[in-house]
Amino acid sequence: MDRYRRELLQTVAACTALAVGGTLPGAVAQQTAWNKAAFEAKRLADVVKALGGSTAVPSKDIVITAPDIAENGAAVSVGIASKIPNTQNIYIVVEKNATALVAAFNIPPGTEPRVDTRIKMAESAPVYAVVRANNQFFVASRDVKVTMGGCGG
Repeated sequence: MDRYRRELLQTVAACTALAVGGTLPGAVAQQTAWNKAAFEAKRLADVVKALGGSTAVPSKDIVITAPDIAENGAAVSVGIASKIPNTQNIYIVVEKNATALVAAFNIPPGTEPRVDTRIKMAESAPVYAVVRANNQFFVASRDVKVTMGGCGG
């Protein structure tokens, strides 16, 4: 019983620290690791360079699940699965957005390299999935038509 009480107290303490404006050590580490240049890049090639690569090689081992037509650009459901061994990161890029790099995910070793999320799309455009594996970059794309803009339109 004491073990559960300690876990509860630790959880409450962490939530209280966040509620009063504190941050947890993991959150601080993530903020310092933010790659500003990658999120400011406007084109796929510039995003890859800002992430430390020279070019992204097209790959059929990356599967993108997204609608052909998104009725609302404010919330487009996107799933990405990588069949590339040793996947380290998955990135989502939409060049026609104000910020081309939409999302960045770290894939811990031993976990399934798959992410599902919702993104904003300003207009119809290809959605690029960029995968970093073995310090090489791979890319796949899928066209998504947006019928109602999500980024201010």
